[in-house]
Amino acid sequence: GLQYLFAATILTGLIQIVFGLCRVSRLMKFIPRSVMVGFVNALAIMIFMAQLPHFVGESMAMYVMTGGALLIIYVLPMVTKVIPSPLIAIIVMTMIAVFGHIDVRTVGDMGELPSSLPTFLIPNVPFSWETLAIIFPYSLALAMVGLLESLLTAQIVDDMTET
Repeated sequence: GLQYLFAATILTGLIQIVFGLCRVSRLMKFIPRSVMVGFVNALAIMIFMAQLPHFVGESMAMYVMTGGALLIIYVLPMVTKVIPSPLIAIIVMTMIAVFGHIDVRTVGDMGELPSSLPTFLIPNVPFSWETLAIIFPYSLALAMVGLLESLLTAQIVDDMTET
């Protein structure tokens, strides 16, 4: 249930702290570049596929704005690389939508946004070896994926920016 998810999330964070203290990131140099590129591309494909249902049945304004944003993202780097082109695309498209009073869906249209910060609660699960046996495999997997995603992305960015 939800309480076990919270417990697994806390354990995931603790495992990641242990990974950091043990300097597990040093092992990243043994991962081939093709694996890194494949991992990051798979992540991008998964994000893209998750966004596709939001494009079905939308207004023409949304499609035009999406095309305009993509145009800015891909053409602006040919002119200047001082400011990241995705940031410029977000700013320009937001200004067009707000000041042009264009009726496009927003994040707030997909559900209610909370106005307060979440409260931290200790999960209501028994603190026992049985609970640990239930949540540890999931927590370990999440910690490893989180570590790999963060470090591989950082390494890809380092390679792209030659830093």
